[in-house]
Amino acid sequence: MRIRKKVNGTEQKPRLTVFRSNKEIYAQLINDVDGKTLASASSKEKGFEKQGTKSEVASVVGKNIAQRAKTAGIDTVVFDRNGYLYHGRVKSLAEAARENGLKF
Repeated sequence: MRIRKKVNGTEQKPRLTVFRSNKEIYAQLINDVDGKTLASASSKEKGFEKQGTKSEVASVVGKNIAQRAKTAGIDTVVFDRNGYLYHGRVKSLAEAARENGLKF
């Protein structure tokens, strides 16, 4: 609740939220005003090849979410790390999304 009080997403500037489990990593672009998910990417999708370390897999997910955001016409987001430290897989995902055109 503390995080959601400060970080909100709109249609023009959605919230890029990250969830990581022990094996997988997920990213979503969320419009909090309407309560809708605009785009998503995860390491659990069909056809996703998990090769390399977990950080490398997270960077591929970051690249995928950036490409899907461009397809949806989104270039600026608010990053929500969901309480995780900005380190490791979360950092890899964020940097890959930035490299592929997302601004936050």
